[in-house]
Amino acid sequence: MALSLIVGPITGQADESDHERARQALEAGKVLPLGAVLDIVERDFPGQVVKVEFEEDDDEFIYEIRVLQSGGGILKLKIDARDGALLAVKGRDIKFKGKD
Repeated sequence: MALSLIVGPITGQADESDHERARQALEAGKVLPLGAVLDIVERDFPGQVVKVEFEEDDDEFIYEIRVLQSGGGILKLKIDARDGALLAVKGRDIKFKGKD
């Protein structure tokens, strides 16, 4: 299952059942709210979030977040939705805050 959001100021389109599952996981305390995860991403990775996907597989919850960085590079981050831990990052010329 994937819930896909296109993020500007945080607007989105998603299948209603996917949205409902994500809401239920949040209400059950199984995942962090998207805003908290985006705060973590913005703190560590310079750029603009352009896409967010919420995935659930066998009670594992992951936010896949794409960040457009200066110079046009796209990062694909996998974040554990339960605790905000960075699981993986893919991209070229990856920039972290405070580093070039």
